[in-house]
Amino acid sequence: MRRGAGRPEFPGRWRWVPLRVTVRGGSMAPTLHDGDVVLAVPGLRPRDGAVALVRWPQRPGQLSVKRLALRFPDEGRDDGARWFAVGDAPAASTDSRTLGPAVALAVVTHRLWPRPGRLRRR
Repeated sequence: MRRGAGRPEFPGRWRWVPLRVTVRGGSMAPTLHDGDVVLAVPGLRPRDGAVALVRWPQRPGQLSVKRLALRFPDEGRDDGARWFAVGDAPAASTDSRTLGPAVALAVVTHRLWPRPGRLRRR
């Protein structure tokens, strides 16, 4: 996707359309598990402790679901704020400890399947 004016990766009107995302791997256990389906909402303000759909500049083709731990200063970048993003299961997660700061593309608000419910910030 090309970059939009409001949010990185989501052009024009699509930056507000919620996305259904399937979690792969065990890096977010016990909060989320492999195969869980979640709702990611672009356009919501990411906050410390929230679960988000992120991308790392070092791996632009890969999207991940991680917990936002710390926001870095923007430093005038136009492609989104940088976050220290980590998995809830550190031993099973490749995250900002290895890849550096991530860009939050969408906030994950709900698990849709198999146990529907709202996700809480930590």
